[in-house]
Amino acid sequence: MIDRDSTTIGRPDWASLGLGARLFRVAHTVWSVFNLAALAHIWRCAVTRRRDRHLYSAVGLLLAEGGALMVGRGNCPFGPFQARLGDPVPLFELVLPPRAAKAAVPVLTVITLAGMVAVALRPPGELLTRR
Repeated sequence: MIDRDSTTIGRPDWASLGLGARLFRVAHTVWSVFNLAALAHIWRCAVTRRRDRHLYSAVGLLLAEGGALMVGRGNCPFGPFQARLGDPVPLFELVLPPRAAKAAVPVLTVITLAGMVAVALRPPGELLTRR
């Protein structure tokens, strides 16, 4: 059911969240942006065959995220903490429909692993240019 301000009933909007839930949502969003930037950097390095210190940091960050998701069995391990703060809505469900949100973690896992494999299989070197 949808109310007048087009938020789902039972889903807290920003104004109804407590300070802790708001701060956690902001921190979680920033963390997610860092993860997506790390993923983009890994793919950039794979495509361009370049390596830099940021690549190793990006791989480390995403391996840590993967470990956290394994602890949470595919869900964010901070989900229960987030719910206790008064925000039971997973971050992906804020921007994606529920079915797509549920698929986001496995899809991003495959994309991440493919990027890491591409980096490993495409060693640093000169890019081929057409003549």
